[in-house]
Amino acid sequence: MAVSVIRALGLVAREAAHPSSGSRRCSACGEGEAVLADRADGVVVRHGGAVAKAHADGTDAAGHRARLAVAAHPRLAGILLPPLPTAGEDLQGRPVTAWPYGVPVDPADPDAAPWEEAGALVARLHAVPLTALTTAIGTLPPMRGPAKAARAVARMRAVGHHSAALPVLRAWELLPAWARDEARSPGPRALCHGDLHLGQLVRHPAPDGPWLLIDVDDLGTGDPAWDLARPAAWYAAGLLPPEAWQRFLGAYRSAHGPAVPADGDPWPQLDVAARALTVQTAALAIAKSAAEGRDLDEAERLMIDACARMTVGATELPSGTSS
Repeated sequence: MAVSVIRALGLVAREAAHPSSGSRRCSACGEGEAVLADRADGVVVRHGGAVAKAHADGTDAAGHRARLAVAAHPRLAGILLPPLPTAGEDLQGRPVTAWPYGVPVDPADPDAAPWEEAGALVARLHAVPLTALTTAIGTLPPMRGPAKAARAVARMRAVGHHSAALPVLRAWELLPAWARDEARSPGPRALCHGDLHLGQLVRHPAPDGPWLLIDVDDLGTGDPAWDLARPAAWYAAGLLPPEAWQRFLGAYRSAHGPAVPADGDPWPQLDVAARALTVQTAALAIAKSAAEGRDLDEAERLMIDACARMTVGATELPSGTSS
C-alpha cells in the first residue's frame, strides 16, 4: 500500500485515540503508528488505543453504512466491537473507519484459543432480533460469505491451468446456487458475521477485557450455518482437532444458537456451508501458491483432498436445496 495511505490512516487513528486534543499532533502518549494489516481488502493502522481501517476499493456505500450502524447498535453491545467517531469518510475512494484497539488471539498459543467464547458470541449474534435492527437502521445487507467463496474460485480460475484445480471446481459445481452466490439463501435468516475465524476476535478493553467480534465487512442477513462452516470444514479435513471443534460447537449450543439443533447430528444443517468453505479455502490455497511460485503445503493439500472426497458419488444439488 502507498505510504501516503498509511500516513493518512495514521492521522485518523491518532485523532480517534485522542479525540479531545483537537490536533493532528500527538504528544501525550509518545506512541507512533503500526501497520497491522496491508491487504487489498483492508489496510489497518494502529495508534495507541485506536486503529483506522481503509476498507476495500469498491465497497458498497449503503451496505457499509448499514453494517457500521449495526455494530454501533445497543443490541450488539458485548458482541461486536463498536466503531469510534471519525471525520474521515473516505481515502482515495475507500471508506475509512476507526475502532478501539483490542488484543487479538495469539496464534503462537493454540491451546489458549477462545473456542468457547467464539461459539457463544456467534450464538448471541445469531439471536439478535432482525426486526429490532431493521426498525432502527432500515434494510440490512445480505451476509457476504457466499460472495467471498465465489471470489476465491474466480481467483483460482484466473491462475489458469493447475493440476489441483479440477476437484475444487467439481466440488464447487456440486454446491447449490445460493452457496455460489447465484441465488438468495433458502435457509433460516439471522444476523451473520460472514467471515468467522479466530482472527476476528479481540479482547477489549485491552489487554484483559472480554472477547468481542470484529470486522463487519461481510456482516448481514443469511443462513447462520455459514458462521460455523469454517471450523466445521477444518475439522472435517483434519486441520482442527476434534476437541477444539467440540468446544466451539458445545458453546454455541449452550448459548442456544439457532444454526444447529440443541443436540444430535449438526451436519445436515452444516453440510452445504462447510463444503462451500472447504472449496473457498482450497481455491485460495491454489491461487496464493501459484502467485508465490511455490508448491502447495500439507494443510493446503488436505483441503484439496477434502474437495476430492466431496465429489465421490455426488450428484449436483438442485439450486433451491440447503443440504
